[in-house]
Amino acid sequence: MIKLLGNLAEEIENNNQLREEAQYSKHACLSSQAIRLKKEKEDPLRPSFFHDTDRILHSPIYTRYIDKTQVFSHIQNDHITHRVLHVQLVAKIARVIGRTLNLNEDLIEAIALGHDLGHVPYGHEGEYILNKICQEEDLGYFVHNAQSVRAVMEIEKAGEGLNLTLQTMDGILCHNGELFSQDYRPQKNKTEEIFLKEYKSCFEIEKFGKNLVPMTMEGCVVRLCDIIAYIGRDVEDAIELKLIERRDLPEQVEKSLGTCNSSMVDVLVKDIINNSYGKDYLQFSDSVFEALKILRKYNYKNIYGHKKNKE
Repeated sequence: MIKLLGNLAEEIENNNQLREEAQYSKHACLSSQAIRLKKEKEDPLRPSFFHDTDRILHSPIYTRYIDKTQVFSHIQNDHITHRVLHVQLVAKIARVIGRTLNLNEDLIEAIALGHDLGHVPYGHEGEYILNKICQEEDLGYFVHNAQSVRAVMEIEKAGEGLNLTLQTMDGILCHNGELFSQDYRPQKNKTEEIFLKEYKSCFEIEKFGKNLVPMTMEGCVVRLCDIIAYIGRDVEDAIELKLIERRDLPEQVEKSLGTCNSSMVDVLVKDIINNSYGKDYLQFSDSVFEALKILRKYNYKNIYGHKKNKE
């Protein structure tokens, strides 16, 4: 096994820490603040959250993203979004916001790539069905965000888990993009004990996981970028499959967000940056948030609730 020569490891580690302290906002989570439930010696070449991303990418459960659907199942069309593309889009969009707000991009990427690992193959419809089966079998509730954490903490590596940082697992647990708010404020006083209690409660209390708040600004960024990544992309997929037409989108959506995914992402990202720069929370403007609510309602009625998604 090759080791770094002399004091090189210590020098690299110090340089990484100095770079973060110099560049990151006071609201960012530094790699030096990373917490692992099982203590281990960190790799000087890879800061803690960067190492989390590597562990996720090289895990068997990440490989299984490849055949998981996003919204549409049993569709013979290679241009329709699958789960593996969705998490990459979340990571990319979230890193744009994170870089502009001087947050920790390594933590953002780890959370984004891991946030949907616990999803079942057939999206939220599959999650609903599996949850129903769990209730019938008295196994507690099934929710994909808690299942994602269960996979990386208790299942992978033959039950040993990946030993990801607390901040990454908390961001994954609290990412739920099905419910959204106009502003996102991190729960900074969250401890290891609080996280484990929230994780356990997701399986024991119905809908408990939908209102959890991340402990970091980076977790909040991923939570809102989950919405930004899917809302317009789902419109494009539905148009591709001829379920809707672009001209049918609500007038206020067209006026505020535009009618294509690229415009929607651009407007939403810049609106977040305009309203969040230098603050210890993230926020949409009133007009953009209202348009986002209208678009989400339209998608539920005309896309997610479409009979073709229930077959």
